[in-house]
Amino acid sequence: MKNNDKIKYFDRLLLEQLKKWIDRKEIFAIKGPRQSGKTTLLKILHAWLIKEKKINTENIIFITFEEQDILEKFSLNAKDYVNSFIKNKPKERFYFFIDEFQYLENGGQILKTLYDLFDNVKFIITGSSSLELIGKTAKFLVGRIFYFYLWQLSFEEFVKLKSSQLYNVYKEQSVKLNDFIFESKNYSCLEKDIFSNDFEKLFQEYAIWGGYPAVAMASDNETKNIILKNIYNTYINKEIVDLLKITDYGKLKTLVAILSSQIGNLVNYNNLANDTQSYFKEIQRFLSVLEETYIIFLLKPFFTNKVSELKKNPKVYLIDIGLRNYIISGINKDNFNFQPDLGAIIENVVFSQLRFKQEDLCSLKYWRTLGKAEVDFILETPKETIPIEVKYSNFTFPKISRGFRSFIQEHAPKKAIILTKNYFGEDKINSTIIKFVPVWYL
Repeated sequence: MKNNDKIKYFDRLLLEQLKKWIDRKEIFAIKGPRQSGKTTLLKILHAWLIKEKKINTENIIFITFEEQDILEKFSLNAKDYVNSFIKNKPKERFYFFIDEFQYLENGGQILKTLYDLFDNVKFIITGSSSLELIGKTAKFLVGRIFYFYLWQLSFEEFVKLKSSQLYNVYKEQSVKLNDFIFESKNYSCLEKDIFSNDFEKLFQEYAIWGGYPAVAMASDNETKNIILKNIYNTYINKEIVDLLKITDYGKLKTLVAILSSQIGNLVNYNNLANDTQSYFKEIQRFLSVLEETYIIFLLKPFFTNKVSELKKNPKVYLIDIGLRNYIISGINKDNFNFQPDLGAIIENVVFSQLRFKQEDLCSLKYWRTLGKAEVDFILETPKETIPIEVKYSNFTFPKISRGFRSFIQEHAPKKAIILTKNYFGEDKINSTIIKFVPVWYL
């Protein structure tokens, strides 16, 4: 295999989960943003089935519903379409990879029929709209489907792509930190990190360009910009206009630009309505569409009183910081550390990493009081609540903000984390252990 092929088809972390459950009959539904690598992941899985599981190439059928001819045939008679590949081979195992499944009308009902008819077929579908994919499958396929998310590259995958040496270092530290967060294992901070400068450079690149695989693999900035432009235009044309039938996409584009300039801020529905010449209900609908198509995420507040939680406005983040930076067209790539909104950029990157990791094991919130004491992120696991603060600056000794201290004193968590630029350290408030860790090891 050539080096270029290795880069193009490098393994994603999700691949191991797919391999783990591949022998079960349940349908796989892989959800995630456009251009996050779903099609490439299917190709990698295809190659693995042939090489490791010794599956005959003819028994793996790859189709996409972006091809109108295939979509029409499948829509007219899915049973006959599937049968045309597997007829007279009842004892052989078949795999149907169906890309862009959301274009199939009545897809969930059709897939249920096929699932019940063909015991020797494993269906694996992908979709870039959570709204459409889940809506088409969920009510018909209870007990018959496993859902997976494939996001843009996490920073872990980004490091793995860029340097095997740094990935080994990253993995060791990241595993220790995750064990501390989720398993309450002891975490000893490094006294001296000899790779700090290397990780800072990689982290800055990631915070500028984000995690779309094609962008990460591009060798020059001009190409990266063109790819981000195409991703954005494809999203507007494919998802919004064609699929979700939103005709007034001028307002939506304006809304996306405003939200991109307000990452980490509370959503103010009235201001957004005024700035887009819209109204409250339409803004709500647009925000729902943007969230369901993996452009933004609305982070809810943390409250012990669930009624209060529902009344408070969410904070907004973009799923991919590179796309956000393209939309605002204002980031200084040559002097990254002097961005006027540097704190918001890093906070958005941290949000993405927390969102990508352990999403089935925890929920993510923010905390803010009427007195405006605030903690960036509250990680809720089945066992405990963990406050996480982002302070991307050069520490020389442990420093704790008023908001962070207030949360600890009020809620008494067992542990807390402050993510720094390059500083390792530890502190304690009452019984709460506070770890200071460089942001890239999250």
